Amino acid sequence: MLDFLTNLPPLLKGFWYLAIITSVIFVIQSLLTIIGGVDTDGMNADFSADLHHMDAPFQLFSFRNVINFLLGFGWTGVVFYNTIESSVLLVLLAFIVGCVFVLLFFLLISQLLKLSEDNTFRMDNLIGLNGQVYIPIPASMNGKGRIQISVLGATHEIDAMTRGANRLTSGTNVKVLQIENGILIVEKVI
Repeated sequence: MLDFLTNLPPLLKGFWYLAIITSVIFVIQSLLTIIGGVDTDGMNADFSADLHHMDAPFQLFSFRNVINFLLGFGWTGVVFYNTIESSVLLVLLAFIVGCVFVLLFFLLISQLLKLSEDNTFRMDNLIGLNGQVYIPIPASMNGKGRIQISVLGATHEIDAMTRGANRLTSGTNVKVLQIENGILIVEKVI
């Protein structure tokens, strides 16, 4: 099957072997990622590196990045072997392209992570937002009513109280000041 490799110079043969093997692994990784069967970056082939100070969406030294680097390195060597006479320049170019492959993967992953949203409803996110009284709220913390408030495109009805001296009627615009025991403390917006 790989008979064409037998008579090639050792450097070109090495580039071909790297290109073929990493291409097969890359295709397998991609298929597993698409079908969601396995986290191919968690294959316990990661190297230990102290990169906790970086806010990167992936590990720099991981099996996936090694494959990405070797894929760029191997195919660059294969493609430019007959074009670049100097083996040192060829290996240097292959190294640079391998690093570019890792960088492109990093940029792709960081752009994909920007698409993900955290739409988890959290009461703490309501402080400072405006809402509208739905069920009247008695004056001076003498009872609770409910307000409607829109968060992340969804409308929520939440228990609310006021410290104000006046009762807040339905339809009154209010601002959330704080949260006490899961109940919103609101004031009338003037």
